[in-house]
Amino acid sequence: MSVKAIPEGFHSLTVYMGVKDAAKAIEFYKKAFGAVENFRLSGPDGRVGHAELQIGDSRLMLCDPCDQGGFSSADPNGVTSFGMHLYVTDVDAQFKRAIDAGAKVSREVQDQFYGDRSGTLRDPFGHLWFIATHKEDLTPEEIGKRAEVAFKQAQP
Repeated sequence: MSVKAIPEGFHSLTVYMGVKDAAKAIEFYKKAFGAVENFRLSGPDGRVGHAELQIGDSRLMLCDPCDQGGFSSADPNGVTSFGMHLYVTDVDAQFKRAIDAGAKVSREVQDQFYGDRSGTLRDPFGHLWFIATHKEDLTPEEIGKRAEVAFKQAQP
């Protein structure tokens, strides 16, 4: 039996983030996104050294920041350098569920020129979540034409 280079249940790229109060973040992700906790290692101090959650068909890894791991935590009120993009069956229902769990709206749900209906949330731990439902299959050319119109409309 050979060992797979990518373990069962994983994709080539998996987000791994440092989150202050990772245990609380895990509970939030369960409530907001229906996450299932697959694995958790906690240190003697109770802090999360490593956890793996399943959200949809993807894994999310997280831990409490520590000196050995090189992770810091996002500022809940500040700017972040990345966000997670989560495709769901019903963006409007998922958006409400996340807000009810404590997420804050950064951009309301709306139809996008590129064929998705999406909105943006900030979780209580400072991370951005782009929540979307794909509504239309478009060619790059169709998206480009729609983008031109959208960008012109957005100009002051």
